Amino acid sequence: MSIRHAVVGTTLGDLTLVASGDALAGVYFPHHWTRPDRTALGDEVPAEGDPVLTQAAHELQEYLAGTRRTFDVPLALEGDEFQQRVWALLNQIPYGTTTTYGELAEQLGDKALAQRVGQAVGHNPVSVVVPCHRVVGKGGKLTGYAGGLRRKQVLLDLEEPSEVRLF
Repeated sequence: MSIRHAVVGTTLGDLTLVASGDALAGVYFPHHWTRPDRTALGDEVPAEGDPVLTQAAHELQEYLAGTRRTFDVPLALEGDEFQQRVWALLNQIPYGTTTTYGELAEQLGDKALAQRVGQAVGHNPVSVVVPCHRVVGKGGKLTGYAGGLRRKQVLLDLEEPSEVRLF
């Protein structure tokens, strides 16, 4: 499988998009906590010339413009079984909502797994696309984000409902 990357400008700053074969394998911010070594990113290519990177860049731009709520780009996520389970749960968090590390741990069957859940969330290789920004600390506290808390807040604000509905 061919691994390659492109750097694309967004309202969040430059993002490094990594493709592996026919799927997106990474979305990294500058100074990302868990950014892989440069050699693991493969060759740098223009995003416009690569179908996977083009699709990922286009979908991210739509999401950041508020016109997309989910992503369709195929993903290739490398992680252990526990990480895969956590990342699958992240994909189930609806747009505009948040959950906590403890609530995710409970969904996995043991509230005591909250710290391990936090570690798995922090190692999500495709930030934004797999919405780890929707996970907050106990009581809604804004905690940890590989791209920085300012970016996490921007993403949460983007998803905040524009109108209040009373039921």
